[in-house]
Amino acid sequence: MARPLGEPVPGSGPAVMQQPAPGLQGAFVGGTAGSALGRYGTLVARILICQIFLLSGVMKVMDPAGTAEQMAGRGMFWIPFFLWSAAAVELGAGLSLLLGYKTRLGALLLFLFLIPVTLTFHNWWTYSDPKEQHVNMLFFLHNLTLMGGLLLVMTFGPGPLSIDLRGREPR
Repeated sequence: MARPLGEPVPGSGPAVMQQPAPGLQGAFVGGTAGSALGRYGTLVARILICQIFLLSGVMKVMDPAGTAEQMAGRGMFWIPFFLWSAAAVELGAGLSLLLGYKTRLGALLLFLFLIPVTLTFHNWWTYSDPKEQHVNMLFFLHNLTLMGGLLLVMTFGPGPLSIDLRGREPR
């Protein structure tokens, strides 16, 4: 959580105070709730994170046979159950992030969802072809990066432009 301006920074002694950055830089990187970054940054971050889940969920609904074929190719069982569960999680939790409604819960669901997905579909160490191994290593790292973004949402919340915090002053 951001510290109010003028409050001492822990471990820095009484003389060091958090001060806003001057001018235009302060409007974007000052980090205070009133800055452009403080107001719009979390909304943009939520939009950027959620779009991959929403698109993936829609693709599962539009082409369940193709998704089922991919799942079968990775040796999965109970494919109809996991296919529709994955689509529901991606669409429901993705919308949660987009709208900022029950945002921390949506981020947690997506974080937990990515663990088995990453280990099942992007276990790059199991591929013998170096090109496939490389591509799947990048997807593996991509999912770890998404998990980091979701962890930030779980930690810091949805930000001021969200249904969760509608009508409340940011802290």
